[in-house]
Amino acid sequence: QVRLVESGGGTVQPGGSLRLSCAVSGSIFSIYLMGWYRQAPGNQRELVATATIGGTTNYSDSVKGRFTISRDNAKNTVILQMNSLKPEDTAVYYCNVDGLGRYAYWGQGTQVTVSS
Repeated sequence: QVRLVESGGGTVQPGGSLRLSCAVSGSIFSIYLMGWYRQAPGNQRELVATATIGGTTNYSDSVKGRFTISRDNAKNTVILQMNSLKPEDTAVYYCNVDGLGRYAYWGQGTQVTVSS
């Protein structure tokens, strides 16, 4: 049983920062891809950032330069540091792990609200 538990969401003013964390537990090892996606009301779920087991990262254009993804392969955790937050970053953020088609798991989501 694989479980993804996210934490760190909340409400912040524009320009503020939040740090999201996702801990993966269960019988899963050497996770190829770990990432964060988000879904705002009325929108489709979209990629925010991903990181491969080798450390290659990918970001959506909308968050480049503001968000940083990092992972700890030994602990099966992935972190999303979000700086200079904007109201348009408001969404439910989901953690994802992907084993190149062998498996894919999602967290339950954590709400991020950017509002003055």
